Amino acid sequence: MTNLVVLLVMFFVLAGLGLPIAASLGITSVFVALVLQDIRVAVIVQRIFSGIDSFPLLAIPLFVLAGKAMNVGGTTDRIVTFSNAIVGRVRGGLAQINVLASMFFGGISGSAVADTSSIGGILIPAMVKQGYGRGFSAAVTAFSSVVGPIIPPSITMVVYGITTGASIRQLFIGGAIPGVIYGLSLMAGVAYIAIREGFPRSARLNWKEKLRSLGEVVWALVMPVIVVGGVVSGVFTVTESAAVAAVYALFAGVFIYRGINSLSKLREVVVSSALLVASIMIVIATAKLYSWLLVINHAPMVLSEAILALTTNPLVVLLLINVLLIVIGMFIEANAAIVIFVPVLWPVAARFGIDIIHFGVIVVVNLGLGLVTPPVGLCLHLANKIAGCNLYDSLRQARWFFVAGVIVLAAVTYWPRMVLFLLELLSMR
Repeated sequence: MTNLVVLLVMFFVLAGLGLPIAASLGITSVFVALVLQDIRVAVIVQRIFSGIDSFPLLAIPLFVLAGKAMNVGGTTDRIVTFSNAIVGRVRGGLAQINVLASMFFGGISGSAVADTSSIGGILIPAMVKQGYGRGFSAAVTAFSSVVGPIIPPSITMVVYGITTGASIRQLFIGGAIPGVIYGLSLMAGVAYIAIREGFPRSARLNWKEKLRSLGEVVWALVMPVIVVGGVVSGVFTVTESAAVAAVYALFAGVFIYRGINSLSKLREVVVSSALLVASIMIVIATAKLYSWLLVINHAPMVLSEAILALTTNPLVVLLLINVLLIVIGMFIEANAAIVIFVPVLWPVAARFGIDIIHFGVIVVVNLGLGLVTPPVGLCLHLANKIAGCNLYDSLRQARWFFVAGVIVLAAVTYWPRMVLFLLELLSMR
């Protein structure tokens, strides 16, 4: 029990002092393993390596490469233009474009942070120029980016599937309806605020311009169809679909949209992808060691006994798990949180008969909200940086979006058919 307390307290203290998550996890884990538990160095190294020694994890660098290639190649601009053709004329049109573009781009990159940087880099300056507040522009960009890990393909779902052994293919399918509903709920929130605040409309496009925007974006929209369709039909595994997506994205960027028109542009795609993947993999590797130490120090049993002491009602158990995940998401990046805490929480959920795919989508939606929740809130901080505003301004504007996100999370939690309906329709459950 002492080791478990040290693991938890030391990690949060180091993270609270501002150390990167990977460093906090690594220092805590190595200290407990070597000093308190006298575990051999060879075992520690083996556990760290096992965290990234997984064939399905190859999907992560490939999806990241595909997203970067699409962004640099010019796809993001065309997605924004196409979204403008669909919803630009409604009041608050640029904000609606922001949400809709995130739904499209989320189906390409699978990463909320990539969504915030790419869509936000284009739309936040445009929104500020049209008279939207900087705080509102940052808030709507950050919250719309959360759809990235929910709508397939999703890097976070890949990590969850590897951690639990759940079918990544089924996770992708299970996240489709919740992702769309989350996006539509944000659009409803934007519509309400836009009418209340009298936000402007975007310029009207004629049918010729709308058809041109569709023609330009169709190559980009084909990619998620290939990826998701290939996975659902069983033609590809998730890793194979990621490889196809990367090749297709590079082909489109070089030969169709021609945004990757030099070796320097190609180098930008490869180097930025490598840096992002390296940061993800270091976190996953150290989190794997930390999670293993939690398990061998009986954290699942302690948590299960604590919850059972409070209730035996599955609905209340899900509520407690959600509250815990929300708190965890406030401090820890989503992929790290999954590797660390899902091995602890999943045995508790399984004990109450909760479906592993249903639980996975709950975790992904919940930790997605953590990306816009201080003090860490990676997407919110990134959006604030792009918008040039402080955290207070964006948080004040974000309350309606947070309420919408919590409502969707509650629906996903207590209405399993939202997640399982497509799986049952496809006879996969």
